[in-house]
Amino acid sequence: MKENKSIQISTTIKEGIKTLSPAYFALVMATGIISIGAYIMQFKWIATTLFFLNNIFFVLLWALTILRVVWYFKFLKTDLTNHLTGTGFFTTVAGTCVLGIQYALMYERFTIATVLLVWGILLWLFLTYTIFTTLTTQQNKPTLDKGITGGWLTAIVATQSVSILSALVATHIGQPYRVEINFFALSMWLWGGMFYIWMISLIFYRYTFFKFSPDDLAPPYWINMGAMAISALGGSVLILNAPGAPFLDSLLPFIKGFTVFYWATGTWWIPMLIILAIWRHIIKRYPLKYDPLYWGAVFPQGMYAVCTYRMSKALNMPFLHYFYQAFIYLAIIAWTITFLGLLKFLYSKLVNQNHFILK
Repeated sequence: MKENKSIQISTTIKEGIKTLSPAYFALVMATGIISIGAYIMQFKWIATTLFFLNNIFFVLLWALTILRVVWYFKFLKTDLTNHLTGTGFFTTVAGTCVLGIQYALMYERFTIATVLLVWGILLWLFLTYTIFTTLTTQQNKPTLDKGITGGWLTAIVATQSVSILSALVATHIGQPYRVEINFFALSMWLWGGMFYIWMISLIFYRYTFFKFSPDDLAPPYWINMGAMAISALGGSVLILNAPGAPFLDSLLPFIKGFTVFYWATGTWWIPMLIILAIWRHIIKRYPLKYDPLYWGAVFPQGMYAVCTYRMSKALNMPFLHYFYQAFIYLAIIAWTITFLGLLKFLYSKLVNQNHFILK
């Protein structure tokens, strides 16, 4: 009996690694940004607990990913070159950089933050030119309504996370490298903004001119807002960095304008996303059950709170505190519900496995 149980557990773990969602690093993204939000709101014990958990999630997910590369490279390659799943790998970049942002902002551990930044940049370069080159050169491609989702915007989140962490690291590096790193951060910020314009045009076109079903409204559609929120955060960090980089100071009106533009666009998406969620789950009665993709819906709520707080400081807009104070509570609640869903999911797997063994 013990031997059968051991074999069954091993089989279950391997199957989980084989089918591991490429977007699972959204767990690290969501946990990290809500930890940062709790930190700036002086919820120290929540921030510290989530920081501790996030390090565990980060290490565990990388261990599972490495095992997937070793044991199931064929399946990983299939996901990497698929229109629907390939962009999910960008969560590895965003998760890495969000953890680096935690180290930089919460504990001023800039050596660790720099290591995570370098790793994030290498991942970004590899994934950007591997995924989009492959999707471009494939001969058999899906139609637009079958090949694009809100998950594509994870590429923008990854790009902007590199920009933000670069700008934070630059504040603790002497000249002339401070200027150079800030220029790199600015370039990534601009690239992320341009990338959003390209992608959201396709996504909005797909939403409004093709048949739309509850299945199509997967949780990552919240990234429509999250990509704008992290872009607003990136602009706010660059504004605060302007005194240490003269060229940023000369671009301040441009950066401030686009930062507000990003924030306003993200704010516009919120009521729309809530209405679509009501349509999906209440009107169409689509079942609400745990899915790893829901972490991609938790992240934007935390990011909106943090970006609004940072923008209010960068642009001296104290009246925005109503927004970030409300959203950090919503984000903590959403994270808690989703985490409980994860625990319930894992428990059900364990119970089902035990029943199988007993039979």
